[in-house]
Amino acid sequence: MFDAYILDCDGVLFDSLQANIEFYNALLRAFGRSPLDDTQMAYIHMATAEESVAYLFRGDPHLEEAQKLRTTMDYHRFIPYMKLAPGAREVLEILKKRGKRLAICTNRSVSMRAVLEYFGLSKLFDCVVTTLEVKRPKPDPEGLRLILDTLNLTPISALFIGDSVLDQQAAKAAGIPFAGYRSPDLEAEYSIESFWEILSLQPNMKGVSHAHVRRD
Repeated sequence: MFDAYILDCDGVLFDSLQANIEFYNALLRAFGRSPLDDTQMAYIHMATAEESVAYLFRGDPHLEEAQKLRTTMDYHRFIPYMKLAPGAREVLEILKKRGKRLAICTNRSVSMRAVLEYFGLSKLFDCVVTTLEVKRPKPDPEGLRLILDTLNLTPISALFIGDSVLDQQAAKAAGIPFAGYRSPDLEAEYSIESFWEILSLQPNMKGVSHAHVRRD
């Protein structure tokens, strides 16, 4: 149905919650801080690394030092805590064989390429946009528009698959059809529970009017 499929990383391509928890707990321990609580876990799972550290160390005199440390910490030791979504590799390979373009738009930064290399996925993606390539991360549409320009795509020829309000907002602002992954409450043209459903998408009735308004 689409010429290209753009994926969010955390919460879609990977279950990375535990890896993020381990990373930020290690950072907090370096400054004698307590481990993440539930509220902090929810925040860091959606925010950029810079935003997460600013949130965790707000009002702390070590904020600048913590920001510097998080850019130099070796993320490789946390990658094994990540889990590739079931069926993701198989479905991406099928889409690739069908001549589809594949891309990632994520609020991750330096760790993204290391993650793809660790899981042997690098060659599947035609374009990977992280916070290093944009001035304004999601929910700003800059990253999605950069992918469209790089791959010479029109907005409605691509599908963005995400799991958060940030993803939903970015897709809407870019005029790209949106699929909510395991997130039925999001406003989306499509709602999917597994990667295999990408191969036979059915419109989400809750998103029909939303899709019509965006494409006009």
